[in-house]
Formats: sequence, C-alpha cells, structure tokens
Amino acid sequence: MAGRIDLLLKRIGISIVCRALLCGCSDKWSEMKNLKEKIIQADSLEGLEKVRIELFGKKGLLAVEFAKLKDVPGPEKKAFAEELNENKTVLQTAFDTQYQILKAKEIENILQSEAIDVSLYSTLSAKGALHPVTETMDRIIDYFVALNFAVESGPVIEDDFHNFEALNLPKCHPARDMQDTFYFNDGGLLRTHTSPVQIRTMMATKPPIRMIAPGAVFRRDYDLTHTPMFHQVEGLVVEEKGKVSFANLKSILIDFLRYMFGDVKVRFRPSFFPFTEPSAEVDISCIFCEGKGCRVCSGTGWLEVLGCGIVDPNVFKAVGYEDVSGYAFGLGVERFAMLIHKIPDLRSLFEGDIRLLEQFR
Repeated sequence: MAGRIDLLLKRIGISIVCRALLCGCSDKWSEMKNLKEKIIQADSLEGLEKVRIELFGKKGLLAVEFAKLKDVPGPEKKAFAEELNENKTVLQTAFDTQYQILKAKEIENILQSEAIDVSLYSTLSAKGALHPVTETMDRIIDYFVALNFAVESGPVIEDDFHNFEALNLPKCHPARDMQDTFYFNDGGLLRTHTSPVQIRTMMATKPPIRMIAPGAVFRRDYDLTHTPMFHQVEGLVVEEKGKVSFANLKSILIDFLRYMFGDVKVRFRPSFFPFTEPSAEVDISCIFCEGKGCRVCSGTGWLEVLGCGIVDPNVFKAVGYEDVSGYAFGLGVERFAMLIHKIPDLRSLFEGDIRLLEQFR
C-alpha cells in the first residue's frame, strides 16, 4: 500500500520533502481529532486551558503545522493551508463552545454557593443607628414643630450683610472678634451661625413669624469643645409690638430644656449679644452632679446650654420691619449631644470611630 502511494506521488511530481509532510499530516489530523475530543470532554476551565495551550499555544500543535508551510512546494501550499485553516476553525469553534458551557456552569456554581435564603431568621445583632448629632437635632426639631414653629433653611456660603451687618454687627464692631470667620477672596464667607436664615426669612415674609433654623455653621476653632464645623438651631418669633415678651421666651425655653434633659433647674444670666437686647445666657443644673459641683461644671453646679434675648430694634430696621417685637434664641446641637450622652470630647463626634457610634444603636 505504501509502495503505491510513493508511486502515485512520484507520478504527480511531488518532492520527497512534500511527501513526508503530507504523510505526517494525516497523523497530525488524527492528533487534532483527539484534541477535539479532549475539548469536548473537559469538565473544568482549568482542564480546558491545558488543552488550549496544547493546541493553540505558541508551541502548540497548530503552530507547528503552520510552521511547515514554508517547506511545502508552491502548487501544494494553498491546499495545505486551506485544510489547516479549516481544521483550526473547527477546533476553535469547539473550544469556544465548551468554554461558554463551562463558564456558565462556574457562574451557576458561584451563585448557588452564595445564595441567601431571605426567609431565614437572621441572628445578626449588628444594627444601624442615627448619629448622636442627628438624633439630637431631630429631637430639637420635633419639639419646636409641635409648637407650630416652621423649619427654615438658607445658604451655607453667605455675604457680609446677612451674616453680620443686618444682625447689628457693622464692620468695626468688636463683637466680630468673637466669631473667627472663614472668608473667600470675593468677600463671601462660610456662615458663622444660622441667624442669616432669620434675616432672609424676615426679608421674604411679613410678620407674624415663628421659625427655627437648624444647620451647619463654621468657625476657626478646634479644641475639646469646638470644631471648625458644627450645628446650630436658632429660633425666632416676631409679632405685632407688645404681643411677645421675655416672659414668653423664658416659658418656652424652660419647658424645652426639661424636655431635653429631664427635671433640671433653669436660670437666666444677663449677657450681651449684638442682635438682642436685653440678652441672657441660659444655664441648667449640672446633670452629672445634680447641682452639687463637679469637674464638668467646674464646681459651680451649673452648665451653660444656650443664649437668648429680645430682638434688637436695629435688626428689625435692617429688614424693614416697623411696630413689631420678637425674641430669638440659639443653641449648639453638639453641646446638647455631649451632655445627653456624656461624651467628653466634641471632636470624637466627627472622627467616625465605629466603637463610639456602636454605643448609640
């Protein structure tokens, strides 16, 4: 049989080299057929990768066969290359099909292993909670909303007029030194209190006004009891002249402070604020020592918690109000949160330490 093949090859004028290539090619096609079976039988992506390297790698079977093209005579080169490419296409198709099958199976296995039965009872004890500042802010807002106070908001970046001048703080006023301010190059500033919201509300509406302005404010302070950003809630009531008084202010604030801190004593001390006259600081009996004197209250038995007063006539003049009277008050939300939750360092409220926050779940 082999002799007949040699005779046939000689008759058609094929060289001895070409005969060797073609005779060896049948063995290679047999190998490729076996590799196709290996592809189909591969049961994992790792096993399929080994077959790919054996077949399509730089030193794989196909690369070896394509390298033989240079030794095939011109008339036979085209037929040899076509048959090689046909076999490569068949093998590549088989490989791609098997890869998709195995990849889909792997994804299915992952999904099965990671499946969660949402109907099962969870024993996880970790639960979320409001940040103590947010929780305290919500409590304060809830109290005043129940008394029919509107909740107003305003821009964080303010101008000098709304933040200072309209509040009876002209540029030369020494009280400006009490508020170390962040200024921008264009003259704008980060608001140092939420009082500008009161000014904007009065300029946009007519009395009567009954509002609070909660929000973030900014000052250049950083120590145990101060941070560059903190939160305030300021309140304002404006009525026709003679309809509100300091007695009304005291009544609301005493009830509010007992709502927040329990059965505490409340006292009002004369003070100074440029935008109210008369003005007062409000203290409560120390919630740590019950007024006996301790390190927190510096032995006085009292803790300062907010400021208040009757709105200065110059403020009403700046917004165009006449024949009105009103009162205002303001408090620091972080100060209240520290007292309620007995937190010694204000800065810890902004550090995001999960060990601290977990205590408020």
